[in-house]
Amino acid sequence: MKAPRNLEKYLPDYDAQRFWKKMRRTFRRLGVKAVYYALILYYAMQDPQISRKDKTLILGALGYFLLPLDLIPDFLPAFGFTDDIAALTYAVYKVINCVTPLVKDQAEAKVYEWFGDVDQSDLIL
Repeated sequence: MKAPRNLEKYLPDYDAQRFWKKMRRTFRRLGVKAVYYALILYYAMQDPQISRKDKTLILGALGYFLLPLDLIPDFLPAFGFTDDIAALTYAVYKVINCVTPLVKDQAEAKVYEWFGDVDQSDLIL
């Protein structure tokens, strides 16, 4: 599935508190890889080395993730997060060359905190 078009239009939907609330509520349903991608984007937002253009893309993807009613509503079992994961994955692969080892380490640490031992292949970008 392709990422939603014009992710920038979802900028106003991003809020850090809502992000953490949704992550804590849904991390098990999202799975390790999607959580890792969301965390990569979140921590990349804090990095002053990330360009404004890349931060705009990141904010759009995270804003889309926070919308409960989007292309595929999140409450639908098995399919609800498909579009959200596509948006997160798209954004990660667009900005991956700018992501620092510190950002990756922060995301990995949170994944280990929430999931315990994980398959290392889920943490490869």
